[in-house]
Amino acid sequence: MTLDDLPTPVLLLDRQRVMRNIARMRERAQLLKVILRPHLKTAKSVKVALLCHNGEAGPITVSTLAEAAYFAKAGFRDITYAVPVAPQKLQQVAEIMAMNGGTDLKIITDHVDVARAIATKGKALGVTFRTLIKIDCGLGRAGIAPNAPELLPLAEALNQPGAQLAGVLTHAGHSYGAKSIAEIERIAEEERMAAVLAASRLREAGQACEIVSVGATPTALFARHLDGITEMRPGNFVFFDLFQAGLGSCGMDDVAVSVLASVVSHHHARNHLLIDAGGLALSKDTGANLHAPGTGYGRVCRPADALPLPNMAIHDVHQEHGLVGGPHAPPVNFAAFPPGTRLRVLPNHVCMTGAMYDRYYVTDGGTEVVAEWDRVNGW
Repeated sequence: MTLDDLPTPVLLLDRQRVMRNIARMRERAQLLKVILRPHLKTAKSVKVALLCHNGEAGPITVSTLAEAAYFAKAGFRDITYAVPVAPQKLQQVAEIMAMNGGTDLKIITDHVDVARAIATKGKALGVTFRTLIKIDCGLGRAGIAPNAPELLPLAEALNQPGAQLAGVLTHAGHSYGAKSIAEIERIAEEERMAAVLAASRLREAGQACEIVSVGATPTALFARHLDGITEMRPGNFVFFDLFQAGLGSCGMDDVAVSVLASVVSHHHARNHLLIDAGGLALSKDTGANLHAPGTGYGRVCRPADALPLPNMAIHDVHQEHGLVGGPHAPPVNFAAFPPGTRLRVLPNHVCMTGAMYDRYYVTDGGTEVVAEWDRVNGW
């Protein structure tokens, strides 16, 4: 089967690029002397998770309990669910913990009332919920400051029958807004220091703090050192995307996932090609334009080309329609793209783009489809 045989739109994965990206991050983890616990919210695929650990079911991170169950069923026993847990989900957490003779599914919280609910529910169910405290290192989305007075009461609430304090976890998601590599390096150090400070406070108070966890693709790639950290949790690195390319985390030829689409019409007066991949197929995330203005909703490639065509971007999307070119773009060469032409669209934010698809069509850089890999969706 070749790309010409596929319906469109579909999700393509270049296996050679994925393997190269993973090798790079594994080398970083070894250099920084930390465990690599990849965040599978990007790939949502057992096949990709196994590649991250040389074919073994190693430690991973997930963002939904659907992902946790999917990976636990596949034999992954060391999983961190890195979204603050809602108390009503604890029964489901316990059920996943019981899979395959026992899965170490760790949860996180930043709220003392939730910590108490975790211990109460664990005691009632006869299980121990290993829990990490979420630390805010500057993103401002969730977590407590590393010097917050709530840290020790949280730890005490988690060291009760039914719960166990497993460590601390933080995420420098604001590194995506950095304007330079130097700024990413500074944010990486702030991320490290926040986690280490919180861990030190816990240990000084007599609390165990086994895990000290950080994680974001930009900071994992540009941290100068990770002294005091035990693990890192980058996720986007397996595929990369236009946002990461604009940030400087990767080259354009490292982007490993794209959307295969078809040209369905020409609109000369409006200077655009119409393709059958719109807001649902590509997502409406325009974050890459922060670093590379004019990226629109994605850059366009020929199916067998490694790099995007010059001045060819998705300038607008509707639910099932994508518009390539547009009034502010150079004149489109319509003769070069007759209806039926296949194009690949490189995503702005691959985590969001992948969310609509149930599988990857895998290539080794060419137009032949060599495999299909499933992925998990939902919550």
